[in-house]
Amino acid sequence: MKQTRKRLAATVGAAAAAIALLTTTTAHATTAAAAADGHPATLAALRTFQAAAGPGAGVYAGGAAGSWALSAGTGTINTTKPVQPDEHFRAGSQTKTFTAATVLTLVDEGRVALDTGVEAYLPGVVTGNGYDGTRITVRHLLQQTSGIPAYEPLTAIALVEPDGTYKAATLVREGLKQAPVGAPGATFTYSNTNYLILGMLVERVTGLPVHEAVTRRIIQPLGLTRTVFPAPGNRALPAPAVPGYHGARFGPFFFWSPVIDYDPSIFGAAGAVISTEADLTTFYRALIGGRVVSPAMTAEMERTTPLGSLGYGFGLFSMPLSCGGLAWGHNGAVPGYYSQTMVTEDGRHASAMTNAHFTTNTPQQQLFTLIDTALCESRS
Repeated sequence: MKQTRKRLAATVGAAAAAIALLTTTTAHATTAAAAADGHPATLAALRTFQAAAGPGAGVYAGGAAGSWALSAGTGTINTTKPVQPDEHFRAGSQTKTFTAATVLTLVDEGRVALDTGVEAYLPGVVTGNGYDGTRITVRHLLQQTSGIPAYEPLTAIALVEPDGTYKAATLVREGLKQAPVGAPGATFTYSNTNYLILGMLVERVTGLPVHEAVTRRIIQPLGLTRTVFPAPGNRALPAPAVPGYHGARFGPFFFWSPVIDYDPSIFGAAGAVISTEADLTTFYRALIGGRVVSPAMTAEMERTTPLGSLGYGFGLFSMPLSCGGLAWGHNGAVPGYYSQTMVTEDGRHASAMTNAHFTTNTPQQQLFTLIDTALCESRS
């Protein structure tokens, strides 16, 4: 998610029973190969990122010839445990790329049309308060140009069901209480509501819960054995895992507490996926390599709306690299984690994460710099 609200931050702070104080940062090379090669520019960028981020940070990068990994700080407070590329964490909005790819498999099958209004698939869902589901198309939802405003599901935390889970329809209704920010197709506005609606569309067309549809269509065929789209009610983080933390920084002092437990269904098709740096790399390389959807749908995903130097396609950001060319991928932020994975068409890749997500002073530029440095240092 783009931003975790202060309300949750206050809840996390109140819920934490113990707070750890860390005053040192140690950098680790997680493999002998990485230590031998050095990758000094990436290691420096990783240290800079981690100094503004959580207790630990890691990056998994490389090219067609192979991959390497580096870690800074610690994955578990009060230890010197490096973050590893095969450890699970909550990938947040990187889920949107999985959801977009799933929708496009349905387009490839002729079961969904990009330029058809969402009303045809979800009658009565996107209507009222200035919304017209006959004019808001599947393309608009995928490319975040529907006119639906930005929405953070955590602000709707009180809308929980008796069993502790959240229904996408309830969250969508809450998101649509805000008036449109523009006509369909007119402007870009990053909104989790768009992808919650797409998750509902996947469920209606396939007859499967969205977590099952994404698992069957994307996760299992790619052999992503350490990637999970959890079912509502499944709060577990599979082992091995990097613990997530809430905290704050005051100069050289860091205060961390374990992130509050929450049900992933509050993020659903917009941000529920759990994965690893290595698995996310495999997914994005397969997607950009044309092994997930048809060439025509891959091209559609890469048709971007300009966002300054960046671009946004169908659940994909494009990012220009300092060494030339473009990288494709997505970032993600949910309580306890902040991450990003980017790949290039020539096989270079970089996936980075930290095990905290701040409500303010998010180290976005430091993460971009880390990804850019790793991709450029991976040139053959």
